[in-house]
Amino acid sequence: MGELIENSGLPMLLIDSNRIIVVNAQAREAIGAHVLGQDARIALRHPAAIDLLTRDEGGSANVQGLTGPRSNWQLTLQRIDSRYSLVELINRTAEADVSRAHTDFVANASHELRTPLASIIGYMETLQDAGDDLPREKADKFHGTVLREARRLQNLINDLMSLSRVEAEKHDQPRELVDLGLLVRQAARDGAGSERVDRVSMKVPDEKLQVRGDPKQLEQLVRNLVDNALKYGAEDKPVKVKLTPGNSDMCVLTIADKGEGIAAEHLPYLTRRFYRTDPGRSRAGGGTGLGLAIVKHIVERHRGRLDIKSTLGEGTTVTVRLPSISAN
Repeated sequence: MGELIENSGLPMLLIDSNRIIVVNAQAREAIGAHVLGQDARIALRHPAAIDLLTRDEGGSANVQGLTGPRSNWQLTLQRIDSRYSLVELINRTAEADVSRAHTDFVANASHELRTPLASIIGYMETLQDAGDDLPREKADKFHGTVLREARRLQNLINDLMSLSRVEAEKHDQPRELVDLGLLVRQAARDGAGSERVDRVSMKVPDEKLQVRGDPKQLEQLVRNLVDNALKYGAEDKPVKVKLTPGNSDMCVLTIADKGEGIAAEHLPYLTRRFYRTDPGRSRAGGGTGLGLAIVKHIVERHRGRLDIKSTLGEGTTVTVRLPSISAN
């Protein structure tokens, strides 16, 4: 029986009464070879697993924390006879993580949508109830707030749709040839807009640097990064946009600002959906909390690499490395 299950694709344990007498290769890798010879109730050490082992008819049970705090396993017990039993283990951790991420995303998105909607409804109800009795100056202020919150809602919905599209296409590598230098120049200007373009310092080579990519997504990547740098960098300091051919057939795009910088503890989480280091400041600036999440997925779709470095009081530098055409 041990020889039969040794090379199974799933972790399996053979139990004699309550003692584990066979641990196949997958099970040794998952829970360790040390369980061989142990009482199964001690080795699996979980109330749901212990309950499963006592069932005369066998069955299945979900066990959390078997191989780590966040692990999730499905255990299936099959009775061979009155003495021997076979336990099959299926790792459900990834499925649980996806489900939890989906639940968190829906909850966060609902919260982000609810906030501007509540503001719009509140101000519009006040305008409707007050009618002509409301002073013109205050009415104009309320109308301005409603318009600002409506635009914030529109930006949030646009970013949610963009993120959804990028995630749906992440396994589909783009094949279109793109002149990255030309794209960076135009997208950086678009991201800055006419009011802030003077703050952008660009250093892009004259020679053509080609990549295989999705032009719209690459434009969005550059716009998002330039907008972030201008938004959070010092207003009297330039935002530097630089494109260079890197080593190992890579194009390197760096966007650096001189601002307050970001504390080290925040850096690993910056590309999470709706993550903000300063929620009040981000919302006041019109941020949705999705810009860097979109950038991360665009970079991954283009088989590139994203690095973010920051020093408090000095500023932040974002580096994007994309495979050049010669690498394909």
